[in-house]
Amino acid sequence: MSLPENNSTIVLDEIDFRILKILQNRSNLTTKELAAKVNLSTTPVFERVKKLERAGYIKNYVAVLSAEKLNKGLMVFCNVTLKEHTREIGNQFVKDIQALKEVVECYNISGDYDFFLKILVSDMKEYQNFVLDKLGSIKNIGSAHSTFVMGEIKNSYAVPI
Repeated sequence: MSLPENNSTIVLDEIDFRILKILQNRSNLTTKELAAKVNLSTTPVFERVKKLERAGYIKNYVAVLSAEKLNKGLMVFCNVTLKEHTREIGNQFVKDIQALKEVVECYNISGDYDFFLKILVSDMKEYQNFVLDKLGSIKNIGSAHSTFVMGEIKNSYAVPI
């Protein structure tokens, strides 16, 4: 697999894939700890990580927080259909959704709905207020269908490699 890196092509080898697998599970490892896990010294591992970052394989490093401990334990999936489908209306919807902190993920999808939202709130009352005050104020929403998560079975941020 290869992607352009500053007008050149990089080819990932087995060690690059091992580095990616390790980092997507524990991105806070030091270069020394990562080097020990892939049986290399720190300098080549540091250079490989920087190469993977520059080439866009590593997009960001984040801490995954507990929504429940932060009183945002109600997860809602909301399917949205727009009344009209023009580029201007779609772009405005995207802009409006990006401004809502409760919406943590948004996907433009095909099928019966236009957008799929993942929303985190504290409880049903907060979700009701979100729908009435925020989602309801966005123009051109034709319908919104909510599904409430009762239990999380699997949640992985890892890309299968």
